[in-house]
Amino acid sequence: MNLLSVFDSNVRKYADKDFIRYNGVGITYSEAQHKTYQVTTFLNEQGIQKGDTVAVFTYNCPSFIYFLFGAWRVGATVVPVNHKLKAKQLDYILTDSKAKFLLFDAVLAPVVNEISSEVLFYTTEGEVENYANFDAAISGLDVSMGLTPLDSDLAEILYTSGTTGNPKGCMHTHNSVCMAALAAVTGTNIQRNERTLIAMPIWHSSPLNNWFGGTVFMGGTVILLREYHPLHFMQAIQDEKATLYFGAPISYSMPIRMLPHFDSFDLSSMRAWLYGGGPISIELSKTLMAKYNSTEFYQVFGMTETGPSGMILYPEEHQTKAGSIGKCGLPAVDIRVVDEDGWDVSEDQIGEIWMKAPSVMKGYLNNPEATKEVFTEEGWYKTGDMARIDEDGFLFVADRKKDMIITGGENVYSKQVEDALAQHEHIVEVAVIGTPHPEWGETVTAVIVSAEDQTLCEEEIKTFLANELPDYCIPRIFHFTDVLPRNPSGKVQKFILREQLEILEID
Repeated sequence: MNLLSVFDSNVRKYADKDFIRYNGVGITYSEAQHKTYQVTTFLNEQGIQKGDTVAVFTYNCPSFIYFLFGAWRVGATVVPVNHKLKAKQLDYILTDSKAKFLLFDAVLAPVVNEISSEVLFYTTEGEVENYANFDAAISGLDVSMGLTPLDSDLAEILYTSGTTGNPKGCMHTHNSVCMAALAAVTGTNIQRNERTLIAMPIWHSSPLNNWFGGTVFMGGTVILLREYHPLHFMQAIQDEKATLYFGAPISYSMPIRMLPHFDSFDLSSMRAWLYGGGPISIELSKTLMAKYNSTEFYQVFGMTETGPSGMILYPEEHQTKAGSIGKCGLPAVDIRVVDEDGWDVSEDQIGEIWMKAPSVMKGYLNNPEATKEVFTEEGWYKTGDMARIDEDGFLFVADRKKDMIITGGENVYSKQVEDALAQHEHIVEVAVIGTPHPEWGETVTAVIVSAEDQTLCEEEIKTFLANELPDYCIPRIFHFTDVLPRNPSGKVQKFILREQLEILEID
């Protein structure tokens, strides 16, 4: 099964129905299909063949979708690239994936100008000097139906966020992409009349494969917001009568904080509010339900390697279990939480989450060693996320396995310490890592960004934590900084902190 064939089937069913809504304009299923046929003709003319790799480096726009489907008709593999990357990172991905073509947004030309990769360049969403325009190039071309990809053919290479070094390319077949869409459909009951708002970057695995893919699967309408903005987000829901949205928790809280007239927006069309990328507390859950006037909030948990598919916390579970990632996997997703020896852990214990799902990646591109490390012989994917199981069987993420600190034989979960520190009114951001210690193994170390014009002392922080954490979890070393190193997706790069602190210790 592949998403392209599902799309073509839906064109026959819903030819005149809006497939895409963009800037208030509708693009029907048949119109979009015609564009994808033209892209196929265009790519054939550029020498792109079955098995080649092409990349797309844009904001949310119709050309992204036309290019994706058109490339699949050629038999090419598509690499969706984070539009926040700098030239060095973009160069790495183009080189690692052996991409032959790059479609980029006009406003990203300054980044593209600095790369050294030798690929074919075309721009969209605007004109750029010295670059041909993709939209003009495909306009008026004859159509080519291309080929139907095999389920086992490579559809996407999705790069991880690179929190531990260079990003890794997750290879997803057409079958795994389709299975990720189907898991979203069955898990959240996506309808044929769904109007899905894509305001998070579509190149992210979940917006792309779960929510765009799930909407395609059911023949719904995709509302594209070029880039998330609290006001535009609220306006899009109201004006386009959106029914489903997925976003990071911050995308829900920002409009409440930033828009004085938040309560004036009509959100009555919304059927389901989905979030991922981090849990929310029971307090925030209650706030969101009250402000958005809905109890239909879903927490979804997955990762690029799994398609993403994973776990789900249903609306009725939020009243008592907000903060959890759920009790069970999405349909067709099997979950285990295991100890170091691979045995299932019991209530109130912490173990690593393992997953099995038809949407799991084929492996990491050009990295068989890393692939071997994350799969068991039985096919379980080892997520690297550590979770605690409560008395009712619900999972609460404790830490990334690689970020767990072992000090004096005790396991310290950095997230637990970070959550405690974040409650201090003068701490803006914090990252907790382990630094080497000759006797204790590692020392709990906190790197803190304090509020402007606020000076914090170590003893004050330790006193603050005394009633929050066991003594062995309280940091012994503190560093204060103006900013934490982050990757383009906003995740803290703890490996850089470790390197920086090693240099400080040597100096």
